[in-house]
Parts: sequence; structure tokens; C-alpha cells
Amino acid sequence: MINVTLKQIQSWIPCEIEDQFLNQEINGVTIDSRAISKNMLFIPFKGENVDGHRFVSKALQDGAGAAFYQRGTPIDENVSGPIIWVEDTLTALQQLAQAYLRHVNPKVIAVTGSNGKTTTKDMIESVLHTEFKVKKTQGNYNNEIGLPLTILELDNDTEISILEMGMSGFHEIEFLSNLAQPDIAVITNIGESHMQDLGSREGIAKAKSEITIGLKDNGTFIYDGDEPLLKPHVKEVENAKCISIGVATDNALVCSVDDRDTTGISFTINNKEHYDLPILGKHNMKNATIAIAVGHELDLTYNTIYQNLKNVSLTGMRMEQHTLENDITVINDAYNASPTSMRAAIDTLSTLTGRRILILGDVLELGENSKEMHIGVGNYLEEKAYRCVVYVW
Repeated sequence: MINVTLKQIQSWIPCEIEDQFLNQEINGVTIDSRAISKNMLFIPFKGENVDGHRFVSKALQDGAGAAFYQRGTPIDENVSGPIIWVEDTLTALQQLAQAYLRHVNPKVIAVTGSNGKTTTKDMIESVLHTEFKVKKTQGNYNNEIGLPLTILELDNDTEISILEMGMSGFHEIEFLSNLAQPDIAVITNIGESHMQDLGSREGIAKAKSEITIGLKDNGTFIYDGDEPLLKPHVKEVENAKCISIGVATDNALVCSVDDRDTTGISFTINNKEHYDLPILGKHNMKNATIAIAVGHELDLTYNTIYQNLKNVSLTGMRMEQHTLENDITVINDAYNASPTSMRAAIDTLSTLTGRRILILGDVLELGENSKEMHIGVGNYLEEKAYRCVVYVW
């Protein structure tokens, strides 16, 4: 994590700090005053209901090394200690993160998509972790606050930073991409998430494609080549290598299923490289192919990529298997849902043997097309002829 003096911070971002505090050391950053540890930098935000500046005094008393303070905000007379005066605390957090990222200077891999962001991030980390010092986004810290906090968790010797980028509207990923300036940008797929805000899948494709805006010159863009809506945006990418992945034969990396069972899926890339993935789902074959493409770009050997993918583990609630008594297997894929991810889950379960019970909930944020899309999933489900389906609303 970040470990610098206030003098260094003063040289990186527009701020004011009293000279007597410039040698104060900062070790880590938090926006939660309850999570203060010695010499952390506390960053308060003004919320709709609570102003975090109320907790600055307590944070300093609890051992914080310093705190941001927004100009124009009344300061509590009990505040005593190093204060970093800034115009806006969120902007200052983002500026600090960008400066620190340049200081550490790792290769940056940015990942977005409607589905599979976290799974693909986990797979990329697994492929690379034996050859590089890798840090990835924890949980869903993937927005204008979470991404800077993730960057500030990097150690000085981090070689690869894998940053997940989420959004709910236009220009949000553009901002994150410009902040992180990735060496490799990834779009996993285009689904229906956030259609309520973006209006259509075309709008979603446009918003996700903003990830290439901050891509470094001579960088690499890896994307779902089976998705027609991405093709016009790929044409707009300049000074970068574009790599398409998918099951269609016109992709740069073509993945095809060899075998699948309750232990996972085996597949081949370009009829040459065979891989065994201990995770269910044909859709995860495509996520793994993205990770393989990243491995290729970073000159990893086939054997390294194969072994690391074979031992991958995912963040919870993504095709997570639990074995119960009486040979019952529960597959927990409930972290989030969209019509696309539901179809993928339905397809996955349909390939397994034994009595199958499907439990489905509703999908949110689909906008005016919500009813039509739910009916579409129902019709798709009917084609699979499940004997038992439980709906939870």
C-alpha cells in the first residue's frame, strides 16, 4: 500500500499542508473512520445525510497520520494534527491515486463487461501470479471511489495491476480509463445490465467501449469477438493491437469445447492449445480465453498458463459448488443476474446429469424492456424442459 510522506503528496496533487507536518509518513488510505490504523490517511466525503468531516478529529485521535479537508468546510475546533487542504476530497483522492500509479508504474490491465468482470479478473490473476507480483481489485471496488482506493493498495514492487471497471452510465468508464491508462484493456461481453440507464444493448456497448479511451499507445485491446455490437467500436481504436476471442472461427483466438462434466470444462484454443478449467460453464471458457490472451501478450509459456488456469479459484458466488448429503450438489451463481447470465446458467445446468432443480429470481435495472426480457428467459427455459423450476420474486 501507499507509504509516502506528506511532502511527497504535496508534490503530487494541488493541496496545502503546514510545513511542520511535511515529514509525516502516510501508510495506507481509508474512507472509513472506523477502520483507522496507525499513520493512515483519512479521506472524508460529504454525503447526502452525513458529512465525513465530522469524523476527522476522531480519526486523528485514533492514529491517522493525516486527513484531507475540503476548503470551505467549517473545521471543528477539536481537530488537531496534519490536515491536507484540498478543493474537493473525491477529486484529490483520484489525483493521488493517479500520481501513485505513475510512481509504482506497473503494467495495468483494465477489465469491464456486462458479465464476467470479476471472474475474468480472477482468471487473469491466476494465470499471471506465478511469474509477476500481481494485485487485483478486491470485491467490487470498481467505481470512481473504489478504483482509486484499489490503486492506493498497490505495493511499491507491484508489477501487474488488474483493475475492474464498472459503470451505470456513459462517461464513467471513460473517466476510469483515463485515470488508470491501461496497457491492456478487456471487454468480456455485452449483456443487458444497466439497460434502464443506457437504453439499449447498443448503448451498453458504447459505454463499455470507453475503456479504450485511456489505453496507452501500442497497448492491447482484448474483446468478445462473437459480439457484433463491439465491431464498430473496435474500428475506432487507434495505435493499439486488437485481439478478438470467441467461438466463431473468424476470431484471433478461437475456443472450442472438448469435454465438460461436474468438475469443469476442457477446451482447445485454435486447435492447438488444450486447457482444463475446474469451473463449470461454456461462458467461462470464453472468460478463460481472455486470460490466456493476456498470458500470450506477456510472453508466458503454454505450460505456465495451463497449470495456473487448472488451479484457478474464483471469488464467491460465481459457479461456486457445494456438496451436501445424499449426493446433492448446490451451484451458487447468485452474485448478480442478467438475462445473458441466466441463459448461461441454464445452459450449464442442462449439461449436467441427474435430477436438476433450477432456482431463479427476478432481474433488475432492465428498464422498459424488463417484462419482455423476463418472458424471453422463460421461453428459453421452456426449451430446456426442466422438470422443476422454483421462482423467487
